[in-house]
Amino acid sequence: MDYPAKISRQVAAVPRSGIRDFFDLVQGRDEVISLGVGEPDYSTPWHIREAAIYSLERGHTSYTSNLGLMSLRRRIADYVGGFFGAQYDPSCEVLVTVGVSEALDLALRALINPGDEVVYHEPCYVSYMPGTVMAHGVPVPVATRKRDDFSLKPEALADVLTPSSRVLILNFPTNPTGGIASEEDLAGIAKLCVEHDLIVISDEIYSELRYDDQAHVSIASLPGMRERTILLHGFSKAFAMTGFRLGYACAPAPLIDAMMKIHQYSMLCAPVTSQAAALEALENGAASMERMRESYHERRDFVVRRLNEIGMDCHSPGGAFYVFPDVRSFGLSSGEFAKGLLEAENVAAVPGDAFGASGEGFLRCCYATAFDQLKEALARIERYVETLESS
Repeated sequence: MDYPAKISRQVAAVPRSGIRDFFDLVQGRDEVISLGVGEPDYSTPWHIREAAIYSLERGHTSYTSNLGLMSLRRRIADYVGGFFGAQYDPSCEVLVTVGVSEALDLALRALINPGDEVVYHEPCYVSYMPGTVMAHGVPVPVATRKRDDFSLKPEALADVLTPSSRVLILNFPTNPTGGIASEEDLAGIAKLCVEHDLIVISDEIYSELRYDDQAHVSIASLPGMRERTILLHGFSKAFAMTGFRLGYACAPAPLIDAMMKIHQYSMLCAPVTSQAAALEALENGAASMERMRESYHERRDFVVRRLNEIGMDCHSPGGAFYVFPDVRSFGLSSGEFAKGLLEAENVAAVPGDAFGASGEGFLRCCYATAFDQLKEALARIERYVETLESS
C-alpha cells in the first residue's frame, strides 16, 4: 500500500521535531549529561502528589465538566486575577486542558480559517509552526535578535503584518531563549494588535520564573487587550508537574466556548486526578514554587558566567530555565556543534535551529539540572571548546 498517499497533506508537510531527532542520538548512553530536556529536575512537591493520591483513595475517578472542576476554575480565576492582573468569570471564561499544548491546539483550530496568517516570534517553542500548519493556517515567523535579548520589537512585528494576519502568538518568558518583553514593547505590540484586529494567544507558562526582581506583565492586563487575548498557562514548569499534563486557557466567553466545542469532542475533559493535584498546587504551592525559582536563579547566574568565561557569548535571560549561547564564532552550525559536543564529551544540548531558522548559530541549554551535573557539564563544554580552538 502507498501509505504516504494516505496521509493528510497538512500532516505530511510538518517536519519531525528537531528536538526529538537529536535526542534519538542520546538514547542508551548512560554517561550523557543532558541539558536538553525542558522540565524541572524537581519531583512534584509531596503535598501536591498526596492530594492526587487522596483523590484516588476517595474514588474520585469520574469525568468532570468539559470545562473542568468548578472548584479548580474558581481558584484559577483568583490566581490569574492576582498574578496576571486580568479578571475572568470561572463559569464561562476558564477552560482546563491537558497541558498548555492542548490549549494552544484548541485556540489555533478555533480561530484559523484556511489561508489565515499566524504570526509568532522566533526562535520559539517547537509547536507553534506545526500547530499552525495542521490548523490550515500560514505560519509567519518574526526573527528576534540577540542584541535585543530576544525580545519582540513592535517595529519588527509591524513589518510582517498584512491584511491576512489573524493571530499573534506570544511567549514570554520565551522557550528557548529565556527572553522577556518590556512593558513598553508590550504596549507597542498591543497597539498594533488593536490596529490590525488581531487575536493574541499568549503562552505564559514560564511567567512565575522571572529573575532580577522583574515583575511579570501579561499583555492581557493592558488596556483593550483582555477582549482580544487568549491567556494560556499551566502547572508544568512553576509547580514541577510536567507529567500531570494540566493547563488552562482564560479568554472572553465566546472564544472559550469555541475552544470547548473542540475539546468536548476530542478530549472530553482533563484527568480528574490531575485537576485535584492542581487545586492543591494553587492553594498551597507558593512556597515550594518560590524555592525552586530561587534555585533556578542561582543556577542561571552560574551557567551564564561559566559560558562567557569559556568564550561562548551568552546573554543573561530574564526568565524560564534556559540559556541560549552563541556558537557562531567556532565556525560550526548549531547541529554540528551539538553533535560534536555529544560525541566528544557526552553532553547533550539542543541545536538552536530546532526552534526555527533564526535559532541557527545558537545552542539551547536547560539549567533545570542538578548543580553538580551543571558544573561537570560546563567543565566538559570548556574542554570541547578548547579542542575546537586548538584545531
